[in-house]
Amino acid sequence: MVLLLWGVGPFRGPALGATPNVVLIISDDQGWTDYGFMGHSDIRTPNLDRLASRSQVFTRGYVPASLCRPSLATLATGLFPHQHKITSNDPPGGAKARVLESRRKMISVFEQVPTLAGLLATKGYVSHQSGKWWEGHCRCGDFTDGMTHGDPKRGGRHGDDGLEIGRKTMQPIYDFIAKAGKKPFFLWYAPFLPHTPHNPPERLLAKYRSANRPVALAKYYAMCEWFDETCGQLLDHLDARGLSKTTLVVYVTDNGWIQATSETPLPSGWSMPYAPKSKRSPYDMGIRTPILLRWPGRISPDRDDRTLVHSVDLAPTILRACGLDPTKDMRGVNLLDNKALSKRKSIFGAIYTHDAVDIHSPSANLLYRWVIAGQWKLIVPHRLNVPDRKSELYHLGNDSHETHDLGSMRPEVTKRLRELADLWWKIPSR
Repeated sequence: MVLLLWGVGPFRGPALGATPNVVLIISDDQGWTDYGFMGHSDIRTPNLDRLASRSQVFTRGYVPASLCRPSLATLATGLFPHQHKITSNDPPGGAKARVLESRRKMISVFEQVPTLAGLLATKGYVSHQSGKWWEGHCRCGDFTDGMTHGDPKRGGRHGDDGLEIGRKTMQPIYDFIAKAGKKPFFLWYAPFLPHTPHNPPERLLAKYRSANRPVALAKYYAMCEWFDETCGQLLDHLDARGLSKTTLVVYVTDNGWIQATSETPLPSGWSMPYAPKSKRSPYDMGIRTPILLRWPGRISPDRDDRTLVHSVDLAPTILRACGLDPTKDMRGVNLLDNKALSKRKSIFGAIYTHDAVDIHSPSANLLYRWVIAGQWKLIVPHRLNVPDRKSELYHLGNDSHETHDLGSMRPEVTKRLRELADLWWKIPSR
């Protein structure tokens, strides 16, 4: 796998004096299969397909948790959820607690860790937040500019004004780029797309309506294309301003999705718009994502369908590219360092309760841990919170939809992966 065009040898650090702009594009509730470049037969994503053709594409990317808030907090900090301690979407009491002191306390927990935007600021970067953001005002994430006010009294919870980006306008991003001038910038673009409500423009929905396709599925497909359109607008703006060659573009999704329809087999009492084994689950349709890196003249376009990569890798990768060192608590790998990446043998993550039981104790909120080594994947339920489940072992190369549990047939693999999961869980947290 050839990643870089630096000259001789693998990437070890940035070019002398390199301060690329950084654009982080984050999809919201999208299955890892749901792109043209990932082989979907119906969903049209021409702009992301074009980005992929010019990027290093890792198709075996993962996020640590299949829930947006902990996943986004990992992107913002480079830490696993049990390190930054944002493991759930809401504090005890649920979404209604957004107006209570417990919500403010949860945000204060996040404010105790260094952020990617804050670290980049030490090298003169200005930054802008748009779209999904749970941690209060955008300045709580050390962004110099942004759209989210985070005021519970004004309805702030997970983006408020920021959620208008993409769905209603792209202008705040264009204004920020113009304001940045010659300063290097970091852009957080996390539009509320293709997330529900699935209300795509009729011109897009018309492309996917058909007699044999449930309307809920047609709407989801159209939402994916709507998100793709906004990505095209952003990338075209970089081109128009002559910034593409000096900008590192990174793509990832926060968590996966399988659209539930009237034809989807669902457990009794299931009321979610997504199917089981997707969002909020430890299965691949909940935690897997393609990860793309584009930096013209620096990263050679390539596609890697084998290497395991992780969203926890993105902060250290971006920091290294910008001439900065990751913090000592970051456990991710620099994805632009072939030698370091080749040493990776396994990746890890965990699934937590939607509403926290204890905002200070990750284990109190833990439902499952998961580990992948090669093609083997083990899901380990937390016996205190999921006492009726047993560990599940899958071979992803032969069973990508995780339908055949091989735990009873391969106990030695289960034992080995369980030991790895236990070691990972002991990563020191603050």
